[in-house]
Amino acid sequence: MAKIYVDNTEITIVEIEEKDYISLTDMVRNIDNGPALIEKWLRNKNTIEFVGIWEGMYNRDFNVDEYQKIMGEAGLNRFVMSVKQWTNRTSSKGIVAKAGRYGGTYAHKDIAFEFASWVSPQFKLYLLKEFQRLKEEEQKQLGWSAKRELAKINYRIHTDAIKQNLIPKELKKYQISIVYANEADVLNVALFGKTAKQWREDNPDKKGNIRDYASINELICLSNMENINAVLINDGVSQSERLVKLNKIAIQQMMLLEEQTPGKLIK
Repeated sequence: MAKIYVDNTEITIVEIEEKDYISLTDMVRNIDNGPALIEKWLRNKNTIEFVGIWEGMYNRDFNVDEYQKIMGEAGLNRFVMSVKQWTNRTSSKGIVAKAGRYGGTYAHKDIAFEFASWVSPQFKLYLLKEFQRLKEEEQKQLGWSAKRELAKINYRIHTDAIKQNLIPKELKKYQISIVYANEADVLNVALFGKTAKQWREDNPDKKGNIRDYASINELICLSNMENINAVLINDGVSQSERLVKLNKIAIQQMMLLEEQTPGKLIK
């Protein structure tokens, strides 16, 4: 579930079958007789035609026969149509009624934008703008999460290589952790020019560690270096040799990354 704000109105967006559905109820919440507008819109023959076409494209269970009957009734003075009637008669998936805390009438984004246009063209444009902003933020977050997951995987590869090649079986747990810390500092020195301890001493007012304040480009480079270091460890390259090689790789990769997109700090 997500929320956006359009013209001082909070609008809820939920995911149904991996698709975005926008609350029509929220759209009209601050309008006089707002809920009545939804049914008024749904009684419009053009609306029924549009929603029917959408259902025909995306809903295999859509009751076409019942839809044709409704189209025949639409436009008559006695014609009424509620969301519940529409969903019950046609097995609609584009418009749904939800109960509970975030209950109300929701519509697939394609249909919700059509409703917004009917309410107010200006409101629709604001809605589109905020919805697009939300999607862009989600994509950024998805990209960041993917990078973090990649870093976790590479870290596992890295530590496994250390365990298999650098740590004697007789070592105690606290001794193993010291080896891991030393290997992490090989990467820290190669990329940042200092160990984790040196960074903490230089930044006593900051929380976290040196990598928490790395830029996106530095994290990408660090992820690559973890893979390379694991290969070098498996090949039996000494720690001092690896440090020199990794430092050269870090300089080369950071120059290329910064030429493309200067990294922003992640706090």
